[in-house]
Amino acid sequence: MKFITTLFLTLVFSISLLANVSNSEKSILIKLYQNTKGSQWTVKWDLNASVSTWYGVKIENGKVVGINLPNNNLVGTLPVEICNLSNLVELDLFKNNISGTIPENIGKLKNLQTLNLSFNKLTGSIPNSTCELQNLKTLMIFMNRLSGELPSQIGNLKELEIVSLFNNDLSGELPASLYELKNLKELILSSNKFSGQLSPNVENLVSLNKLSLFDNKLNGEIPFSIVKLENLENVNLAYNSFSGSVPSTLAGKHGFNLMMRNESGVAFKMEVSNSTKGILAADE
Repeated sequence: MKFITTLFLTLVFSISLLANVSNSEKSILIKLYQNTKGSQWTVKWDLNASVSTWYGVKIENGKVVGINLPNNNLVGTLPVEICNLSNLVELDLFKNNISGTIPENIGKLKNLQTLNLSFNKLTGSIPNSTCELQNLKTLMIFMNRLSGELPSQIGNLKELEIVSLFNNDLSGELPASLYELKNLKELILSSNKFSGQLSPNVENLVSLNKLSLFDNKLNGEIPFSIVKLENLENVNLAYNSFSGSVPSTLAGKHGFNLMMRNESGVAFKMEVSNSTKGILAADE
């Protein structure tokens, strides 16, 4: 009986150790709580209780691997210390009132797979260090106030499947490396200020299912090579300044809208082409 009791206590103690985190990680979480007015959160943390009981915090092997606090009335800024949670796999702070900028050293989160900071009040640019998140699959920062250009090395993120940055103030040309993301399934950049042309290299996005570039300042012809994307089902390129004609196979995709804007801002409707000339030329 004594052996069984000892074994039981050892097991409970071991589980307790696994459920708790180091003081350094706990202090980072408390910093997040304080920076975002935790006392006003919809679901609050009891800072006197075990971290394992804190709402939205996922722990594995004594390490914080997830912070999921969507729609929880976080008001304030992200502490730079959050980037020291080196085992973090998921950071989801969707639909709060977080302001300020995305920490410049966010690239330190080497294990991060999901980053969702959408529907907040973030300003500034997307840090270049974001391109160091080699395991990132989902990048969602839509409905904020971000400005500047997409980081030029975004193509380094070979695991990316979703990029959703709509309704910001992003500008500049789409980086050449963007077209190297062969695992990308959704690219949603609508309602920004992106300019320049859509590269014929768009055909390299072989996994792409959804493409939305609606309401930007893109120009030139829509590359015929886009029709090679066999997985592409949903496309919206409307209200840019594209010229020329649209391949009929593209115009027939779900969500496609022929309306564009000329350089004066006047709306016009693009013509649909049944010609395969552009497609054949792209194969040469």
